[in-house]
Amino acid sequence: MVYSPAMTHIFKALVLTMVLLAGSAMADTRQEIDHLLDFVAKMNCQYDRNGTIHSGPEAREHINMKYKHYRKKVKTAEDFIKYSATKSMISGKKYKIRCPDAEAVNASDWLLEELQRFRKISN
Repeated sequence: MVYSPAMTHIFKALVLTMVLLAGSAMADTRQEIDHLLDFVAKMNCQYDRNGTIHSGPEAREHINMKYKHYRKKVKTAEDFIKYSATKSMISGKKYKIRCPDAEAVNASDWLLEELQRFRKISN
């Protein structure tokens, strides 16, 4: 099938737009993941991993290590949380966040809440 020069131009513009949008989405996802990692590192809470308590910087290091392992599966910030910050690969136990004067919560719920807050202030 032969396309007119105008159709070829429109097709190229459409492809370019799709590429730019995909690149923008990837940049947004990376920005969200970076924010979540920084949020964990600066938290005034403790990160409970398999019954062992860790500081924010220690938690960030562990989550980032898991992120590097699962990077090819991570397409969204939600994927990042699911694969890197939800539960132990070995024991299957959910990670918990223990903040002063509050009940422990699942790390995934805590991070999803922060992600939603970050998205609201970023728009």
